[in-house]
Amino acid sequence: MAKRDPVNPTNEEARALARDLLTQTRFGALAVTLPNGAPYVARVAMLADQGSLLTLISTLSTHTTALQTNPACAALIGEPGAKGDPLAHPRMTLMCTATEADKSAQKETWLNAIPKAQLYYDFTDFLMFRLTPTDIHLNGGFGKACRLTPSDL
Repeated sequence: MAKRDPVNPTNEEARALARDLLTQTRFGALAVTLPNGAPYVARVAMLADQGSLLTLISTLSTHTTALQTNPACAALIGEPGAKGDPLAHPRMTLMCTATEADKSAQKETWLNAIPKAQLYYDFTDFLMFRLTPTDIHLNGGFGKACRLTPSDL
């Protein structure tokens, strides 16, 4: 007997949920590979920008060095609600390639979304990275898994 694929076909409902998760994002988990090959995950501020994610991180942080060494990364976005099983709430993993972005061009957008960043935004050790999705896994809750492409966003 063939094993059933638990991933559903991508449809407009999945695309809409993915876009909502992306546009509501203010932080997420960033997974990188350290120069020694070990995995590393950090919670970072994130914002959606034209189908990708932006993150502002210090060069003093472990994950910045990792991205500069190996730009392949993943971001997990979507937080559980206040009630119910956390695994029943939508979340999305985006496999990405990180590139340095123009921090000055994003300042107004970033500070409108994350006003407390005014305290450190202009620090010279902070860089902005654009996380461009290459593959996307959406879990809309139990029985609602889909694979998406960047064009779905």
